[in-house]
Amino acid sequence: MLGTHALASLLAALTLTAPHPAAGATATASAAAAKPLAGKVVGIDPGHNGGNFSDPSFINHSVWNGREEEACDTTGTETDGGYTEALFNFNVAGYLRAILIREGAKVVMTRRTNEGVGPCIDRRAHILDKARADVAIDIHADGGPSGGRGVAILTPVPDGPNDRVIASSKRFGRILLRRYTMVTGIPISNYDGSGGFSPRGDLAGLNLTTVPKVLIECVNMRNATDAARLVKPSFQRLAAKSMAEAITGFLQSR
Repeated sequence: MLGTHALASLLAALTLTAPHPAAGATATASAAAAKPLAGKVVGIDPGHNGGNFSDPSFINHSVWNGREEEACDTTGTETDGGYTEALFNFNVAGYLRAILIREGAKVVMTRRTNEGVGPCIDRRAHILDKARADVAIDIHADGGPSGGRGVAILTPVPDGPNDRVIASSKRFGRILLRRYTMVTGIPISNYDGSGGFSPRGDLAGLNLTTVPKVLIECVNMRNATDAARLVKPSFQRLAAKSMAEAITGFLQSR
């Protein structure tokens, strides 16, 4: 049996070394703040692929887009200086993926390199649907008129498979447009859609989605002002940052 003095010393030691009741809660709260997307699955589809130019017979074969037959994919557009959309999309997606992983998300990509061909647009939708992504984003850049510039968010319209995610997709799109224009300084498109939004029923990625999803046309690659910015890694990082903020905001407000 411990003596009186020994027992007092032991109790004092336990008091000094035992964590404060609030310490565990504070640590848990800090961890949650550091990993706001823990347990979430985010889908990223970087449009096109760098090798699509090399296999026209494959990318031109028809697939079902949910409403009609459509080409498996395209090469995408490019700037007047030859910087390809596929590379831009892939770079932004890579920066976005890194941010989301740091925030605790599991990230599913439809392609992991910029040297391949495809996959086809219907397959891309299937990959993200099968992953049961909590939200997904299709990253693109437009090839519009040289005098037009700005960002547009393409949103799904009801066609059966996507019926349950129309409202949530639109809500994500609103958050994304607000964050993207604020962070990057890119204006709302002055030629595509209305007020920055363009409902589309002709795209497999939106027609076949069963998860909340939008397609973002980040810039107009054929506009000199937009093109001068999009080729810079600093801008691509800003674009990714805005997307990550929108994704986090959307998922935390559900």
